[in-house]
Amino acid sequence: MRVRNMILGSIAAASLLGAGAAAAQAANEQFFPLLSYRTGAYAPNGTPWANGKQDYLKMINARDGGINGVKLTWEECETGYATDRGVECYERLKGRQGVTLFDPQSTGITFALTDKAHTDKIPLLTLGYGLSVSQDGMAFRYNFPLMGSYWTGADALVQHIGKKEGGLDKLKGKKIALVYHDSPFGKEPIPLLQERARMHGFDLSLIPVTAPGVEQKAAWLQVRQQRPDYVMLWGWGIMNSTALKEAQATGYPREKMYGVWWAGAEPDVKDVGAGAKGYNALALNPAGTNFKVIQDIVKHVHDKGQGTGPKDEVGDVLYTRGVIIQMLGVEAVRRAQERFGKGKVMTPEQVRWGLENLALDQKKLDSLGFSGVMRPLSTSCADHMGSTWVRVHTWDGAKWNMGNDWYQADEQIIKPMVKAGAEKYVQDKKLQMRDAKDCQS
Repeated sequence: MRVRNMILGSIAAASLLGAGAAAAQAANEQFFPLLSYRTGAYAPNGTPWANGKQDYLKMINARDGGINGVKLTWEECETGYATDRGVECYERLKGRQGVTLFDPQSTGITFALTDKAHTDKIPLLTLGYGLSVSQDGMAFRYNFPLMGSYWTGADALVQHIGKKEGGLDKLKGKKIALVYHDSPFGKEPIPLLQERARMHGFDLSLIPVTAPGVEQKAAWLQVRQQRPDYVMLWGWGIMNSTALKEAQATGYPREKMYGVWWAGAEPDVKDVGAGAKGYNALALNPAGTNFKVIQDIVKHVHDKGQGTGPKDEVGDVLYTRGVIIQMLGVEAVRRAQERFGKGKVMTPEQVRWGLENLALDQKKLDSLGFSGVMRPLSTSCADHMGSTWVRVHTWDGAKWNMGNDWYQADEQIIKPMVKAGAEKYVQDKKLQMRDAKDCQS
């Protein structure tokens, strides 16, 4: 029984790798390669994300017996958030029997894998990150930036700040600084912010921070000199807590700081505590243990001593985001089975079809235990994002408090930018846009 449980993935992370590798070779098992980073400067953020993904897979096996009888297996591959290591993990795991999709967990790795995924016909699920233009499924057949991109996030922040000022027209003459991780991740929102600055007349200042972001004194000296009305923080890992500490030392008001959704979790603020009070960040999902899916994970995984990480992190912001991401991967397989064969292992190409035909209405989300965790999401051949809903939450010194206002990206701004970017990508890569017939394949 112990060996069987290992094969089903119901063991601690330390014993997972060998068991997952062996299990992936079984004939009737759906294999999920899990790129992760539990080491290095980004480990405090990458670890709960990875734990949520693993625990959801364990729960589906334990509670449901897999997906219509198909057991789920997985193997983690440590990237350290490094692009070259991420590519190595992809190359090593892409040929496994029953491989499903890849969640690179890094915009840099996503950039490096986009062409490879197209050639290999393996989908990339990049929830809330990756290439902003890849929401255009007619150009990016294998990229799925579900629930939002850095363009939609930046747009929502501008809308929120405009609302606080009494209207977007009140942004004229204001100063907004973007303190960003000097990487593909941090640079992604810049085109959208430049467009919004042109539209509304605010002054946009770009302040890069060298990765991993441990040293930021020069950046915050610029903030002190420029005295912006607002600071947007596009950070990850240790960069976020360091930025908040520097803002405190500089005397910049935290209530004037707004982070992307990767700069708004417990690891970003817990070491700063009261010093981060008033800090705001985008929220793709809430935190807490009152949601049914989280309670099911506790019941079927952690209460049986099979949790991947500590029980007290279950329900935290990034843990829950990992759960959401893995649910979307599982539901893509389930959707594909509806067309290609219930109870069968799906190929990556079939999972790709499932990802672009998701139909998660409120009734479906309720049945999955995600009521209150996320809003309905549906995708199509042309729309590989499916939703741009987001809120803003605020740190009160001890916990995150969710705002009431929901924001969606302004399609009149986003769509022309996406269309132009997608057309340029296709032209540069000497590819062709998909046609209507291809959307049925």
